[in-house]
This record gives sequence, C-alpha cells and structure tokens, in this order.
Amino acid sequence: MALLELSGLTKRFGAFTALDDISLLIERGEVHCLLGENGAGKSTLCNLVFGVHRPDGGTMTLGGEPFDPRGPAEALQRGVVMVHQHFSLVPNMSVAENLMLGRASAVLKPQDIIVRMEQLAAEYGLEIDPEARIDELSVGERQRVEIIKCLLGDPQLLVLDEPTAVLQPDEIDALLAICRQVALRGKSVILVTHKLGEISRVADRTTVLRQGRIIETVAMDGADIRSLVRSMVGRDVQSAGSVLAAAVDIEGKTPAKLSDAAGPVSAGEAVLQISDLVYRDPHGVPRLDGLSLTVGTGEIVGIAGVEGNGQTELGLILAGLASPSAGAIVVGGTPVAGCTPQEITDAGVGIVPEDRHAVACIRELSVAENLFLGAIGKFSRFGLLDKSARRKAAEAMMRDFDVRASSPDVSMASLSGGNQQKAVLARELSLDPLVFLLAAQPTRGLDVGAIEAVYNRIRAARDDGLGVLLISSELEELMAVSDRIAVIYRGKLVGELAAGSFSREAIGAMMSGHAHV
Repeated sequence: MALLELSGLTKRFGAFTALDDISLLIERGEVHCLLGENGAGKSTLCNLVFGVHRPDGGTMTLGGEPFDPRGPAEALQRGVVMVHQHFSLVPNMSVAENLMLGRASAVLKPQDIIVRMEQLAAEYGLEIDPEARIDELSVGERQRVEIIKCLLGDPQLLVLDEPTAVLQPDEIDALLAICRQVALRGKSVILVTHKLGEISRVADRTTVLRQGRIIETVAMDGADIRSLVRSMVGRDVQSAGSVLAAAVDIEGKTPAKLSDAAGPVSAGEAVLQISDLVYRDPHGVPRLDGLSLTVGTGEIVGIAGVEGNGQTELGLILAGLASPSAGAIVVGGTPVAGCTPQEITDAGVGIVPEDRHAVACIRELSVAENLFLGAIGKFSRFGLLDKSARRKAAEAMMRDFDVRASSPDVSMASLSGGNQQKAVLARELSLDPLVFLLAAQPTRGLDVGAIEAVYNRIRAARDDGLGVLLISSELEELMAVSDRIAVIYRGKLVGELAAGSFSREAIGAMMSGHAHV
C-alpha cells in the first residue's frame, strides 16, 4: 500500500488554477522527486500535503486513512514534516534552543533533545554542535538543523522544497545521502528540485509537472534526462550548457560552451577596472584582500570560488550596497567605489543582484512598477504620472524579454521565480546608458527553461559589446557561459583560465587555494 495517495487534487488562487486534477502515489521507502518549471505547481502541491493550503477539489489518504490537514499542526500530528526554502530558525539562539521551541514541557528536557540529536547523528550522519548559535552556522548546517527538527518526531513523510538551491556541492552531497538514509529506513521523501543531476542520483521515481498538471511519472532507473527536460518545458532546450551541466554526473561530459558557435571572443577596452580592493566586515575580518580584476567590452568574466570567499561582498560593493575599505573601482572611466546604487546605475551599470527579492524588486508592486523602478520620470509630466504610457512600455518590454504574466498590472509576487528574474534582466538591460552588467547568482532557484532564457540574455549582452561579470556558485554554469574564469580564494584572485582551457580539476584546485601556474 502506498504511504500517500492524491486523487484529483485541484487548487485555485482566484481565477488561476495552480493544480489541475493531480493524482499521484508516494510509495513507502522511496525518494520521489517533483520536477517542473517555475510556476508548474510543485510548491503548491507540497503546501497542500503539509496543510499550508487546502485543496479546492480531490482527496488525499495517508497510510490508507483519509488525510485533510487543516494546517501544518495537523500534518505534523500525522507524521508529515516539511523543510521550506526559507528557514524558520532563530539566529541568536543555539541549535538545542531552536529544537526546543514548541516542544518544552515538564517531560521533555534539553538533555533529551541532545540525546535524540546524537541518535539522529548516528542514524543519518546529521552531526551538529547543539551549543552552536544558528548565526554562526553555514547555510548547509542550518538546513541540517531544520532536518533534525523534522526528524525528532520520527515522521512518515519528509517534504523538501528546493533544498539545494543555496548549498555548496559538498553540502548537496550530504543532503542527498540523508534523503537516501531516510528512505532506507522505510520513510518516504518528496524532493522538489530543478537540478537534473540531483534527481538522477537520489530519486526512485520522478513526476514532471507543467502548468499545474502531471505530464508523466517515470522510474529513474534508465530514465532519459533529455526526455525529462522535454516533458518539463514542452520543447527541446537548445542551449545545451544548462541541461548538460545538470546532467554532467550522468554522462561525464563537460557542458558545451554557449558561445562556441560564435567563435573565439576578443575582449575590447577595459570597461571595469578593480584595483587593490579591500573590504573588512564589521568585525574587522578582511573579506576582500587586495583584489584586482579587469573586464573588457564584449566579454563575460566568471567569478568562481567556494561560497564565503568574498564573492558576495564583491557583488554588494559593485552594486553600491557596501563600501570598500580601500581600493579603486572604475566603470567606463568613472570612479564608482563607495557610490550609491543610483550613482552606479547612472554610470551605466546594470545590476542583477544575488537576492532578487531583497534587493532587485518590490514584490507587492506591479510588474510595470518594477520594470521602471527609478525611471518614473520617463512617464511623468508636470508632476503627473502617465500610467497608460508606462503600461504600454511595460507590455513591450515583457514581450521582448518573454516575461510571462497575464498583465503588467499584476503583482510581482504573482510571477514565478524565472519570470521575476527575466523582469529584472529586462529592466537592467534597458538602462541608458549601459556599459557593464553585473550578474550575481542569476539562475539560482530557476528551472531549466528559465535558465536558458537568462543565459541567452547574458550572451546577447556580451555580443552587444557589454562587459559582463558573472558571479556564480555553479561551476558548470561558469564553464558554459564565460569567456574567462577568475577564481577567488580568501578574498584574493588566485588564478584565471580562458575559454578552451577550462578544467574542473584546475579550477577546483584554485578554489582550494592552489594558484594556477
């Protein structure tokens, strides 16, 4: 008997049908992956199972009994737990204190939690210091705490919604191993991910959703990855780099470089010059330590490195969101070190920041308002805003950049992650003047179709003569898109490689602090 059975589930938000007649079985002891584009309904399905939303139609059974949770608390009581994309931990409390929240009683003592943590560490490899503060832990360690919190009650079903989006490769390996261990102990795992390589490594079966409907459910033993991609996006994806990067551990191939068809790229005059850049955090720790880098017109320079080696700080400084402690930054002949975001934009810099929700868009505003943030003067006369003109301009921009929304007037929050990112790219690449593009983690959390669109836009910007700095934690992405890759380690550039000489081994060695000779 299946652990979880969904029959004809339907969920609507207003006039929008998020899930349409979903029927699915989750077997005991299996890892079942959900694959689909942004907005396909994967997270909505997980939220129905966990009781965050209630279905408008259809039924669920859990362990053969009717299952209709009226909230997460009822789902927890039935043994269903969920790790969300955004963690629910208190940063200034210890691991043990976070695990005690909502559980403290006269019966359960802190020592009981620590004993249970030791048991879970032995069973699943979930080692963590119970006395460590949450804000001292890496993202991967914080996620481990979330999983421990879920497993404390010995659940039947573990739901993981995009758990690897912000993890490093070694942390991803550890998480996938935990998923297999959970399944080996007779529990079930629902895993939402965009990364095809992860699916091939961990899933027993995969269900593909598109536009709120199930396209197919396939056993992963011998499954064809390209067929899954076609099912997911409804067409062949032409930019092979993103697909092969995800599937590289299946076929052992290096992703094809997207710009190979255009021939070798020769960079023009320097459009970005960074000289001896230093940045110290509030504790005085140097996060950037004498970094120097040049980006020319008509080239894409990728920044590789293990997260935490200064990439985030470099992106914040170039976006005007942090001020360097020392050093110079010149864009198109204009010094911009320590300038505000508006001053940097005025210098001709398009900015696609690492956290689009926190920095790049205002989710409560409409798509049209977001497309012209900072440029409202284009549609104002005598202090009056011409909303009709702005709407027409937004519609044209949405067509040009394939931003899919029912109207420019809908909220940015209603768009999928991929369409939000395309809207940010549309705004930034429409700046006048525009001489340089900063793209920090531009495809994080996006599906393969949206990744293809972002890659094509970045490549087109390069072909139009822009200099592009691409900061990414995805090595395959950098190898697929970049004309040059510079590696950062402990705030310093330790080596560079040009297209044609990219090597995982060489880049990996530099990421570990071994300079390239």
